[in-house]
Amino acid sequence: MKKIFIILLFFNILTLKAQTGKDKCSDWEVKASKSEAKVGDEVIISFFVTPKPNWYTYANGFEEGGPKITEFNFKKNASYQLIGKVESPGAESFQDPIFEMTIRKFKKRGEFKQKIKILSDNFKIEGTIDYQTCSDKDNQCIPCEYDFSFSQIAVKADGKTDQKEPEDTKALNKKDSSEAKNTTQITPVDTTSKKSNETVKNKPVNFEGAEKEEENLFLFALGAFLAGLLALLTPCVYPMIPMTVTLFMKGDRPISPQASAEEQIQQQAANRRRGIVKALIYGGSIIGIYGLLGLLASLAFGIEFNNDFSTHWASNLLFFSIFIVFGLSFLGMFDIVLPSSFVNKIDRKADGGGYGAVFFMAFTLVLVSFSCTAPIAGSIIMLATQGEVIKPLIGMIAYASAFAIPFTFFALFPTAMKSLPKSGGWLNTVKVFLGFLELALAFKFLSTADLAYHWGILNRDVFLSLWIAVFGAMAMYLFGKIQLPHDTKLDKISVPRAVTAIFITAFTVYMIPGLWGADLKLLSGIIPPKTTQEFIVAQGNNQSTNTDNGDFPSTVKYGDFLKLPHGLKGFFDYEEGVAYAKKVKKPIFLDFTGHGCANCRKMEEYIWVKPEILNILKNDYVIISLYTDDKTELPEKDWVTSKVDGKVKKSMGKINLHFEADKFSNIAQPYYALLDSEGNLLVSPPVGYEPDVKIFEKYLKAGLEAFKKVRA
Repeated sequence: MKKIFIILLFFNILTLKAQTGKDKCSDWEVKASKSEAKVGDEVIISFFVTPKPNWYTYANGFEEGGPKITEFNFKKNASYQLIGKVESPGAESFQDPIFEMTIRKFKKRGEFKQKIKILSDNFKIEGTIDYQTCSDKDNQCIPCEYDFSFSQIAVKADGKTDQKEPEDTKALNKKDSSEAKNTTQITPVDTTSKKSNETVKNKPVNFEGAEKEEENLFLFALGAFLAGLLALLTPCVYPMIPMTVTLFMKGDRPISPQASAEEQIQQQAANRRRGIVKALIYGGSIIGIYGLLGLLASLAFGIEFNNDFSTHWASNLLFFSIFIVFGLSFLGMFDIVLPSSFVNKIDRKADGGGYGAVFFMAFTLVLVSFSCTAPIAGSIIMLATQGEVIKPLIGMIAYASAFAIPFTFFALFPTAMKSLPKSGGWLNTVKVFLGFLELALAFKFLSTADLAYHWGILNRDVFLSLWIAVFGAMAMYLFGKIQLPHDTKLDKISVPRAVTAIFITAFTVYMIPGLWGADLKLLSGIIPPKTTQEFIVAQGNNQSTNTDNGDFPSTVKYGDFLKLPHGLKGFFDYEEGVAYAKKVKKPIFLDFTGHGCANCRKMEEYIWVKPEILNILKNDYVIISLYTDDKTELPEKDWVTSKVDGKVKKSMGKINLHFEADKFSNIAQPYYALLDSEGNLLVSPPVGYEPDVKIFEKYLKAGLEAFKKVRA
């Protein structure tokens, strides 16, 4: 579904990046401190690494929990014995502000050293170096492997060699054993048998039930298509259908009365062919014009603005204002129109002949109907540009397709227009109905900014009160109890209007219990979370706290303004949560979430709340929820500098998002990772939005089983 036009535009670029990944891996060379040795001698094997220009390779000798440490895996071989660990004495050390630890790396040619003891005359050392190389320019990192095989030492079964042990070997022997904790542990890998217990413990369990989240674009496209059909029923558009078809019919070339019957038939067939081509060009032009708007929105508000643009106060207040303006326009307070000079200029282009004029006819339709279609099309773009690249394009193509189909159809089959209902006051009813929807959606954008910045002006009960008022007014309007400026007086209402009014009334009544704390699961992810509710009559059976044997801290960092749902206890700071997990010896449920994340709320309201899930979360895991869109500025000591753009991240959301991207190469929410009490991944891959309770329960239980093996 996602492999469409926008992806094809960038396919060559993405392919180029994929192809050039491996050629950025470092160059390696293996040498020995002796070219000749005898059985029993100790020799240093040197692994020389040379990063590519403007790239660097991480060394070893620093603690885990940061970037990937270069690891050496040696195949078991009876011809040698490892002595000590691989060291990288010449690596550059620096304090990394992101990981808050000392990191070591090679920017130029560097050396790793491993001391061995020769055990037989058929010496051969083989293995794999697993490492990571990163760019100084764009901070791109590439995982690499290097397979080595070295046997260039002439080993004598007895007798002495004339070579002396080099000074660096002597120095290596004198190293203080206290440095061992800062070096990489070498575990020989037996390729013919199972790995050691330690290796198994540190490897995440593969979870087959976990798949990367893919947004169901079909539902979004379907919604946009239905919006296009609604746009057809507005008073600016519907009357233009017969007018447009009439213009097509006038474009037919006259049939010559002097022509023979056969020639007249041929002329009619030619007119028919031209009409079909023009109709198809007309429909395609409409789709192309709106599709271009979607493409521009994709490029302008793409994934780089994810979490920042979609939750920033300025963008959300702008969208809130625009939706209010659109809604008031549809209600009849004023009309949104383009400058008449611009519209007339395009219209003159459409009066010309040829297929080019057909395009300008389509463009004229888009412009003339702007006052009715702009609010709908604009709403689709704004709802889609919440950190998405593909959605605006798909939405506008789907919208334009519905918009173009009837114009194209009736241009192809003019006689079918006789079946169309006549224009009338019902068109304005559709327009007003959309106006109320625009007003309701406006408060969603205001709510997103309110949650991200903790303003506290649009809590759950306030939001519901506004929606109840808007949809209640819509129901009264549909029942004919309210009249607006462009309405005609009603003596009675139609059956479809009455049925619609009944459904709107039922929806309004459904929301009322939410004022006292009812769940309202149908609106999960749309309305503010229950934690913002000021007044709740009863907590319900699912409101329970974690089993913590009384040692859970009375206060947690950021707990004064962040809360977990369903009475769960947890942390909102990674380091604090990991420290507690070590103390109680429990695995970690790491939850990357967001105030503006609709699917996060759906997971909490539909999945977390299930007894089988809630019991596991509250009793078996330490919960750490990291908000990636929270705008709270943290103290300067907690700021980090991004490797991606070199900018200092000051807010909680940006720091957490950077942590998610760096540790898991992911920026989507929700995103759930299961870690041991040291912060190592237990189950791979982590999961995103997973509406299947059984799969999510299986995932949590897989983490518990993996944690038991680690502790065994």
